[in-house]
Order: sequence, then structure tokens, then C-alpha cells
Amino acid sequence: MKTLIQKSVLGLTLLAAVAGLSGCFPLLVGGAVTTVMVASDRRTPGTVVEDNGIQLKANNRIDDSLGDRGHIDVTAYNRQVLLTGEVPSEQDKQLVEKIVANVENVRSVLNELAVMGNSTLGQRSSDALVTSRVKANLVDAKDLYANAFKVTTERGTVYLMGRVTKREADRATEVVTATSGVQKLVRILEIISEDELVRMMQQPSDAKAQ
Repeated sequence: MKTLIQKSVLGLTLLAAVAGLSGCFPLLVGGAVTTVMVASDRRTPGTVVEDNGIQLKANNRIDDSLGDRGHIDVTAYNRQVLLTGEVPSEQDKQLVEKIVANVENVRSVLNELAVMGNSTLGQRSSDALVTSRVKANLVDAKDLYANAFKVTTERGTVYLMGRVTKREADRATEVVTATSGVQKLVRILEIISEDELVRMMQQPSDAKAQ
């Protein structure tokens, strides 16, 4: 019996550790499993599914139209789409935007594609490193919920997406701009009030799913 209890405690401890990364974990209370939300992703579960679908459909349609002509990254957050990367012509840039705008559930498109040759593998690796540093610094900032932000880096420019308060936006700006390797910050943030954040975090998870 002691071993079983120890295993149960260990299991909950591991789940809590995972929650620090994902922002959500199942908790066993009185024999029932409950979901505990930890101020992480502030989209509804339905919107998260829509965003994933938008990215998949957009990438497939872009590949069908352009093939390997260009290097294009599609990032969707709360049905807003960010386009980054490189395309060989202005016509291709506008074509990609049109393709993405016609994807189901897309609310708006921010076209940050550059008309130039594709970035090198070294440049992309450098961008990936910058993104990792930014995410780590957001985690280290104890007054921020790192999972409330989505980070994308392209040629040293960091794009920050999320639904946050003005205080969180300003604090995140300080953190990101102080990060090594960041050349420029572009904020694509939806600003919510502190009261709205409180209501959001008090809202039961099953209500968020509706």
C-alpha cells in the first residue's frame, strides 16, 4: 500500500512538472479527474484546433501553388495569420497572402514576407536559437506566463503573438529586446484588460471549450 501511495504522489508530481511546460494538467481529486488551467494558452480549445487547421491547410495550398519556390512560414494565433520568410517576387508575395486569406476561419493576415533569395540553413539555425533564447527568458521572467506568447523569429526579427494585458505586453517587450541576437521586435498582440484576464482564468475549462 505504501508503494502504491508513493507511486501516486510521484505521478502527480510529474504531472505538475508537465503543467509548467504545457500550462494544463489532469489532477486527481477524490477519485475524479479534473483539469487545472494555469494561465497558459488563452485561446479556447476550439480556436487552438482552428489555428492548427489553418496552418496545415495554408501550408498545403502554398506548396501546391509555389512548390519549392520560396521559403514560407505560416503562424496562426487566434485565427490571425503571420507570414514570414522569403519569396522571389512581389507577385508571389501577394499570391501567398491571397491563398492564406481564403483559408477557412482566417480572420486576418499579416504579410511579412521578404522579396529576396531564400535564407540559408545557417540563418535559420540562428533564428531558431534566438527563438529558444526568447522563450527561455520569458519563462525566467517570473511575472509573465510564457505560454501566453507565441514566438517566431525570421532573420533576427522576433514576432510576438498572444492575448495579453498591457502590463504583460510591456514587460515582454523588455524581456525580448534584451535577449541576445534579437535585432527587432514586432508585436502582434491582442491587448486585454486585467479584469478580462481575471475572468478568463476563473472560467471553468469546460466553458472555455464551448
